[in-house]
Amino acid sequence: MSSQTPDEARVIPLRPHPGRPDAARPAPAPREPLWRDLVGDVLRRERLAQERTLKEVAEAARISMPYLSEVERGRKEASSEVLAAAARALGLGLGDLLARAHGELTRVTTRRPVSSRAGSRHDGLCLAA
Repeated sequence: MSSQTPDEARVIPLRPHPGRPDAARPAPAPREPLWRDLVGDVLRRERLAQERTLKEVAEAARISMPYLSEVERGRKEASSEVLAAAARALGLGLGDLLARAHGELTRVTTRRPVSSRAGSRHDGLCLAA
């Protein structure tokens, strides 16, 4: 008798095809970061660079310390008003905060060109008139 309840799904691990080595499988695409993670990282890095405590910045921004902590850790999707207040408390404008987060997003998501065929002279760029 099975110890599973009727609502539980049974997981069956998949095995590689015997004629196909694991190395031939394409690597999974890296997961793009969430915007809230990027913005939180920028806020935290700036706060630490200024050697300020979470409490100091939260008080200056007039938001709760636990909420600012959650924003920095990417656990909360903060409103534009909260982000602007946190940025101002750090001496940044909202545009500065978002530009830094955008720069980080660009840095972590820049992909290397992938050739579709071995020995191909083309890089996959197609122009149409």
